[in-house]
Amino acid sequence: MIGVALHEGADIEGFRAVVRRLAAGKVRPESVSWSSAGEVDLFGDRERGTESAAPVALPRALGELIPLVVCHSDRERYGLLYSAIWRVLHGERALLDVQSDPLVHRLEGMAKSVRRDLHKMHAFVRFRETHDPDGTERFVSWFEPEHFIVEATAGFFVERFQSLVWSILTPKGALHWDRQSLRIAPPAQRSDAPQSDGFEAAWRCYYENVFNPARLNPKAMRQHMPAKYWRNLPEAASIAGLVQQAPARAREMIAREAAEREKRDPLKAVAAMAEQGPQTLEELNRLIAASEPLTPGADRAVLGEGPMEPAVAFVGEQPGDQKEREGRPFIGPAGQLFDRALGEAGIDRASVYVTNAVKHFKYEPRGKKRLHKRPNPGEVKRYRWWLQRELSFVRPKLVVAMGGTALLGLTGKPLSVLRSRGPISFDGLPGYATVHPSYLLRPPDEAAKREAYDAFRDDLVAVRRLIAANG
Repeated sequence: MIGVALHEGADIEGFRAVVRRLAAGKVRPESVSWSSAGEVDLFGDRERGTESAAPVALPRALGELIPLVVCHSDRERYGLLYSAIWRVLHGERALLDVQSDPLVHRLEGMAKSVRRDLHKMHAFVRFRETHDPDGTERFVSWFEPEHFIVEATAGFFVERFQSLVWSILTPKGALHWDRQSLRIAPPAQRSDAPQSDGFEAAWRCYYENVFNPARLNPKAMRQHMPAKYWRNLPEAASIAGLVQQAPARAREMIAREAAEREKRDPLKAVAAMAEQGPQTLEELNRLIAASEPLTPGADRAVLGEGPMEPAVAFVGEQPGDQKEREGRPFIGPAGQLFDRALGEAGIDRASVYVTNAVKHFKYEPRGKKRLHKRPNPGEVKRYRWWLQRELSFVRPKLVVAMGGTALLGLTGKPLSVLRSRGPISFDGLPGYATVHPSYLLRPPDEAAKREAYDAFRDDLVAVRRLIAANG
């Protein structure tokens, strides 16, 4: 029996060096005993960094699986991985395709658990402000991962918080960043991290104000934010009260919405505007700009912009705060992603027409802030007349609906964006349905955001191909 000791935690480099020598010596898996630091290493730390054994050529799928499984906390992870490597090197090249194989099933389960742990760390790290002895502002977080993922997450946090001085403390290791270099440190204790800071009350206030009682789903909340992470999340202290108050708050919202509808008759207002019969886009825009908003809490209309008779017109949902203040569509964070995706898809922003299904920004004031409020179906349908006349003047060859509100505005039906995604017809006009660019900002971690962005960009590539196919 050959004894091999690796460093505590996820010793990926040590494991690779050992595997090269075991494979070169044709050592069978059952002849190897794996352990963590503290015992004698067969090959010695001094030789670990040398290339005395040739690299082992493995299928890509196994090469991608190894770094994940090495991060798992199971003590048998190295032995299981070497067993898989041995089998692949001795004729079973497609081993990972056999999902019914007990070894493959176990390794895939371990990799899935590590991916989930990485996702939770990306989503649930919360920094609290402190100061170093020299007065430097430092942000410190405490997190409790299930597996040895601390080093694996380092790149994510360095990229996201590059301009800050921060520390992430965990019982499995720590990360310290000083804006220039990253230091990996030994495990820490919960008492090493601050328990609160001055910003926490403001964060809880924001969380409580954006909480939508009408969309409460406790099961989904527990699924996406497991209770074991709550003690490290400032907003968790508000959850119980928000859940308890949700039914009463939802009834209050419904009553307020009904009262708003009773105060005014927007259908009559739309009919009156239609009677004026604008004959050009300029006349329509003057009418929109001078009309009373059909959504409560709006200030001014945000008009569409772009060339007449474009190859494609993009229809968004409603203006945001920044767009409403500046009077132009798609100029906020979502608009920046939209511009970037257009460029990558090979579509010139200056050659397309952009507008919104709802022309006014519906919001709810919260102190100095204006919180986005989703237009209800009745409000969206009131704007259909405007949108239809606008597109009849612009005359695009293809119309792209971005988001559920745009789909409702174009079809008059509450359709699911994800089920309708792809080519679609809007009253005989060729169209395409996709998500709104703001959707790309919502995923909880960078990996999910990249996936959502790539899918959106692929939709725009499909739009460009449809334009080319239709001449």
